[in-house]
Amino acid sequence: MLNKLKSEIIEYGRLAGLKNYTPGYSGNLSARYQDKILITSSGSANGYLNEDEIVLIDFEGNLIEGEKKPSSEKLLHIEFYKQRPDINYIIHVHSPYLSSFACAHIPLDEPVMAENVFYFGQIPLADYAMPSSAELVRNTAKYFKEYDAVLMANHGFITGASTIKDAFMKLELAESYAKVVINTKILGGAKVLNNSETEKINLLKRG
Repeated sequence: MLNKLKSEIIEYGRLAGLKNYTPGYSGNLSARYQDKILITSSGSANGYLNEDEIVLIDFEGNLIEGEKKPSSEKLLHIEFYKQRPDINYIIHVHSPYLSSFACAHIPLDEPVMAENVFYFGQIPLADYAMPSSAELVRNTAKYFKEYDAVLMANHGFITGASTIKDAFMKLELAESYAKVVINTKILGGAKVLNNSETEKINLLKRG
């Protein structure tokens, strides 16, 4: 099972690298493993991972298996898993379009496209805090119960799902969403869906 999870992390890290969602050494990936977490190591590049760059930690952040230091964002991953038993995989990246909104301190909260209303509702913005800090965890974690994806001011984006494919699809959708919103601003602004239209989409989720 551990080898399967590592293979998934390596493969989807590679895909994220190919799509420029995780430039250079930025970002980290993880997977829930029973009462522990597999997470990429500090200083690793998601697009070029090896098995020895994925380590096993407990829910206190202690290294259980592996030779390398766990990602400095491990506490952020731990808190997401603690709050959401339905989440088994987490992807944190500094993808260009999502990071642009994070750095401009603009949440993706307008109902611009039906798909994004359906899958996200909205993507909130967590207040800035120093990367890897306890404050960053507090600022971001308050959104985890209600949202599957969060922007982090002057930092990046984090999302989680029950499968790694679904987590990656959410990343792909969110990055495309951010790009579309930027393009609509160039074109004079998006014509957003009204309350009646968004409610019909929300009814599809409930049904």
